Amino acid sequence: MDDVHVGLVRKYWIALSRLLTGRQRVDERPMEILALVLNLIVTLCTESIGFVHDISLRSALASECRLRFNTNLRLLTAARGWCNPNGILLNGISAVLLIISYSSASLVVCPDSQTTLNTSEEGVAIAGLRLLILGIALLLQVMIALSGMRAVKILTWSSSPFDLTAALVHHTQLTPTTFRCMRCVSDLDTDGGPARPSEIQPAAWDAHPSIRKVVISLWGIVAACAGWAALVMYIWDKYDSMSPNAPTTQTWSFIPDFLTLQSGIIYRVSGPLTLGLHCSELIANVIRDERQWRCTSGKKGLRMATNPVKMIFTHPICLVLFIAKPFLLNLSVVMLNAQIWNLCTALFIFACFFTFVALRRPRGPQPAAYGHVQTLANLVDEWSPVIWRGHKDDGIPYCHAGTSDHPLPDVKMDCVYAGSGVESLAPVS
Repeated sequence: MDDVHVGLVRKYWIALSRLLTGRQRVDERPMEILALVLNLIVTLCTESIGFVHDISLRSALASECRLRFNTNLRLLTAARGWCNPNGILLNGISAVLLIISYSSASLVVCPDSQTTLNTSEEGVAIAGLRLLILGIALLLQVMIALSGMRAVKILTWSSSPFDLTAALVHHTQLTPTTFRCMRCVSDLDTDGGPARPSEIQPAAWDAHPSIRKVVISLWGIVAACAGWAALVMYIWDKYDSMSPNAPTTQTWSFIPDFLTLQSGIIYRVSGPLTLGLHCSELIANVIRDERQWRCTSGKKGLRMATNPVKMIFTHPICLVLFIAKPFLLNLSVVMLNAQIWNLCTALFIFACFFTFVALRRPRGPQPAAYGHVQTLANLVDEWSPVIWRGHKDDGIPYCHAGTSDHPLPDVKMDCVYAGSGVESLAPVS
């Protein structure tokens, strides 16, 4: 019995040492699929953590009277105070942990080969130490998100800009402004007053000050990736033109060649790419907020009670971003120059898509809000479970456009709108 116990202890010790410092073999599973699935799981975990962190950050900014938009750059926008769980220090730590999470996920699955006297067996292995680092990084992000949630009073757990605006108005943290029932978010710097409906609304590029920075940063990542690939190609052509890793038709696979990990150089852009994809969430969510707002002028109206998970998987842009994250981050571990060009091409398409989305101007007379809470408070004058917006009252000299719990007629393009109860004249634009 003693020999049996010693053998069991020895087996468990060997298994534990392999898990922490070595590799565990996983046979008969394609390495590419495992890597993508792991990146997808990490994306699901980080999105869930990000949802909690974003909700607590919104409430923290609202308590400081600094909340302007429903959607913010979560890791680049901080509440006041270094010790604040939603402050700049822990936001920076969260950004580093997010990068570590995706970098570790991209390197957990790796090749494994065993050679005997007569045979050579190739398989797939899981790097236990990298998997442990991934788990610790995710755990620390959860702890930071939970501490941020406990440090502030949550206004609403809904990700909808309408629920947030209604909560701010209810708690008197936001006051609607009169004479602005036909003013969009880009008119905030003007004197306001009565206005005629416009057939085309401003783009998100002009409405949200951070979107320009996000688009520019995406193109900066594309340029850096292209420069990186050109530099590697130049070095190979000049100093190692006979290298077996020179670009050929066999090296243009979109899946990184993990077999070169043992002899090649590991090139990674996980850090800037992770932050770039995180910033891209701003564009996707702002467009989602605007599309939700424009549903109020449709036949079915807008339902206030919405499922945040359903909003992500039913909105095309959010779904594209969710799928692109694991794919691009899996490409961020590249060994061959041709695969760097693959990554550059994928990033170019990604940047073109989000640039187009940011520059696209919505059509229709409904003023654009893009999730700006003060604009929504000015435009929504009646809250109900289902909201419709349109022409409400004729008046002299101004008409009134607003929201209701029943369908409303379309606004009149030749009328001037100011709001209900207007008694004094105001300049018309």
